[in-house]
Amino acid sequence: MSSGLAFPTIQMVAPAVQFPPPPPPVDPQTLPHTGLLHLHDAAAGHVAGAAGHAVHHATDAALQALGSLSGVLLVGRAALLGTRVLAAAAVRAAEEQRCLQLQQQVAASAAEQWEAAAFAAARINARRHALHARVTRAARHGGPPGPPPRPDLPPPLTPVGEQLGELRRQLAYAEEALRCAEERQAVWEQQRLTARLRLDEEQDDDWQRALSESRQRALLRFTDERTADAEARQPAARRATPEPLDPEGVRRSGAEILGELDPYAPPETAALAAQAVRNAVRRAADDPRRARRHLSEARKFVLDAGNEAREMREAQERAALQYDFLVYETPEGAEDLPPAPDAVELLRRTLDDGTPLTQPERKLVEDRVTERQKILEAIYIRTRCADAVAELSRRYGGRAGAGRPDGQEIRLDWTPDGWEPGHWLRASLADGTLRVATMYRGTPGERTPEQRALDDARCAEARERFAEFEEITGALGLDLELTVEHTEGALPGVLGEDAFVVDQLIAEAEQAAGQQQDVRPNAARHRTVDGDERRRADERR
Repeated sequence: MSSGLAFPTIQMVAPAVQFPPPPPPVDPQTLPHTGLLHLHDAAAGHVAGAAGHAVHHATDAALQALGSLSGVLLVGRAALLGTRVLAAAAVRAAEEQRCLQLQQQVAASAAEQWEAAAFAAARINARRHALHARVTRAARHGGPPGPPPRPDLPPPLTPVGEQLGELRRQLAYAEEALRCAEERQAVWEQQRLTARLRLDEEQDDDWQRALSESRQRALLRFTDERTADAEARQPAARRATPEPLDPEGVRRSGAEILGELDPYAPPETAALAAQAVRNAVRRAADDPRRARRHLSEARKFVLDAGNEAREMREAQERAALQYDFLVYETPEGAEDLPPAPDAVELLRRTLDDGTPLTQPERKLVEDRVTERQKILEAIYIRTRCADAVAELSRRYGGRAGAGRPDGQEIRLDWTPDGWEPGHWLRASLADGTLRVATMYRGTPGERTPEQRALDDARCAEARERFAEFEEITGALGLDLELTVEHTEGALPGVLGEDAFVVDQLIAEAEQAAGQQQDVRPNAARHRTVDGDERRRADERR
């Protein structure tokens, strides 16, 4: 046995992971004779420092600040979820905070608490962005009540760099400020809707009183439904009461129905409801049964208008969340993410103009969000694997190095204590597949019996190392189960070839190797393969 195969996935996003700096490009013409290129001090500090804390703080991550990579990865996950799921996360975050304030035990792990808090922050930022867009559109189009109120809101929440307790405090403050701003905007929207539909043309006191009371109930219901608890539940259907048949009852019931219009109701649908009420009032004396049918029709239009308004709010908030995710730029010195100008333009249009996305446009946006999320997940998995190898080195001794050869997401080399000078373990991650192999220094060819015996001994030890690697990656939040592949002995290669190594001893060996023959990269020589493929490669040579 000499190699293992795994398909690592993210089980839980650890909160404190930062973006790793990208390695400098490899120029084969500038490689030293040994084929080794050494990591700069900053990058070396990242590999050693990140791993030195990753496992130890995996269980108490609530004490850490949210890392840049963890933060955007959680935002990306939020952008792929529905508003109800985000609201449920906000409910969990608030409940966890209450438990801590009451000094009660919180059952969720720190990573799960961070996920709930990050989702809650993403939800608030999306609602905030959507509200600003709504106010801007309303100010542009105007209305009889005058300009809409300017929303008094704190800046967008930026969880990266914050500790969990401080983020929860900001969440509570932002939630209350957003609720008040949305309520003020809803009052203005309701006044504009009323003015457009001329619902107050009837001047009698009973009509005015019924209409005013119904509007107040609608505003209270709107405010209550914007809470995380209400959003996390399915909207409760309101039962329709039998419509009265006398003219006064028809007028009063019609006023109540129109007053229940969602403040953000589309004017077109609201106008249909208003017309149905007018028809009911006109027919109340002559044809009470027809008046009842008109009132039932008006109630249906009001219900439809409410559903349309709710769907539009959710679409706007989802667009805001997707937009913020797609325009995110990585920190300076980190790997850039590919832009998505086509999707960004569509999302900007729907926020600026209130134009809903068509089905093909939604598909395009979701594809771009998914593509970016997959890239971030690959970066995260790569970073966690590097942290795991460096943690192996910290726990059990030996030298560790990381590199990015062509065609691979990352290559990790670790020489356990006692394995020098001829053997080491190599992990190669490419296209989502991780291979870990026992390596020996050299080229393919016949090995002496003594060499093969040592190869077999190192391969036997590697199985224990594989188990340790699985344990560490699990603690770091990865789901990684290595499937052992049986081969004949170790695989040939050159330690650190096409890799950036963190090791002063290798540097000294490199300086002393000026007379050595140039070692050119040979893809067939260092590919991690199963035993049959390796033997066939040896036979061809």
